[in-house]
Amino acid sequence: MDTCLEPAVIENVTFDELAVGAEAHVRRTLFPDDILLFAHVSGDVNPAHLDPEYAAHSDFHEIIAHGMWGGSLISAVLGTRLPGPGTIYLGQSLRFRRPVRLGDALTVSVKCTSKDAERHRATFECRITDRLGRDVITGEADVVVPMTKVRRLRPSLPHVRLEP
Repeated sequence: MDTCLEPAVIENVTFDELAVGAEAHVRRTLFPDDILLFAHVSGDVNPAHLDPEYAAHSDFHEIIAHGMWGGSLISAVLGTRLPGPGTIYLGQSLRFRRPVRLGDALTVSVKCTSKDAERHRATFECRITDRLGRDVITGEADVVVPMTKVRRLRPSLPHVRLEP
């Protein structure tokens, strides 16, 4: 999800193509702008994420990412990689195992653990690990998997500029 590494086309895996055990992974590093953009979009201005002085006296002693920033990375993998475009979220459970700090290099992984042929649904094990392979976030997602093939050019998003 580092934009320079993103494919120019996004394509799904249909329900019939999806195999139990199928996996997708992306790598992402947390930068200061990620925290600011997430705070702006979500409205979560908790000082643990934005105020270095406050964060220095917190349990983690420094600014940490919003937990749901990690959740949004899982959503991005499910919606753009596996199963991909057309996937509909039904539910998500997450456990936050470790804080994510500025500069942390993460691997975001999803793995299909079961399929429901009658309802075209699937369950995915979701995991985010740090560069040492330690779990940062773990969980499970339930989705409706598309029945038809979707292949599209990756949308070009507008440039965002942060100003104080």
